[in-house]
Amino acid sequence: MSQGQPQSQRILCGILGILLGSLGAHRFVLGDITGGIIRIAITIVTCGVGHLIGLIEGIIYLTKTDEQFIQEYQIGKKGWF
Repeated sequence: MSQGQPQSQRILCGILGILLGSLGAHRFVLGDITGGIIRIAITIVTCGVGHLIGLIEGIIYLTKTDEQFIQEYQIGKKGWF
């Protein structure tokens, strides 16, 4: 990891996405408040089926390398998948 690059939140966000994705917890950790609130709203509107978005995102996060995760989600602020 180069100097000045943020520490990866990949494992934390991946686990939170899998376990608490319906509450948008993984998005809140990444600093994406709007994305977290949207995921809560989707879960409410779909009567819980929206938790699949968090589950999928959590799995995707865990399959990335730390460098990929930092570039895409922490620096690039990628919002969906």
